[in-house]
Amino acid sequence: MEMINALGRRKSAIARIYVTEGTGKITINKRDLTEYFPSSILQFVVKQPLNLLNVAEKYDIKVNLCGGGFTGQSQALRLAIARALVKINADDKKALRAEGFMTRDPREVERKKPGRPKARRRFQFSKR
Repeated sequence: MEMINALGRRKSAIARIYVTEGTGKITINKRDLTEYFPSSILQFVVKQPLNLLNVAEKYDIKVNLCGGGFTGQSQALRLAIARALVKINADDKKALRAEGFMTRDPREVERKKPGRPKARRRFQFSKR
C-alpha cells in the first residue's frame, strides 16, 4: 500500500493526513498523539474510526493540523482518518457512515454584526 492522503475540517480546524502501513503510530505536527492531545477523551475521539474497524495497529498516520481549538482539531482529524480508511477500503464506508464519522459538521461561527456586541446579542435596553 502506498501513502494515502485525506483532508478533514471542523469549524476553522484543518487536518491533512498521510496514512502508510505501520504499527499504529499517530504523529501530529511532529509530536506524538498523547503529547498533542493530553486529554484521553480527545485521543478517544481521534481513534474512534480506527477502533470501529479494528485497524488501530495497522497504519501509521502523519498529521498536519492547523487552526481552531482542540475539540475542533480532534474532530477534523477524526473525519480525515475516516475518509482515508474509505480510500483504502471502500467496503468500510457503510459502517463509518452509520456511526456518523463520514459527515462533515457544517456548523461554523456566525460573524459579528456591526452595531451589536456579538453576532446576535443586542446591547442592554431599558425604557428609563
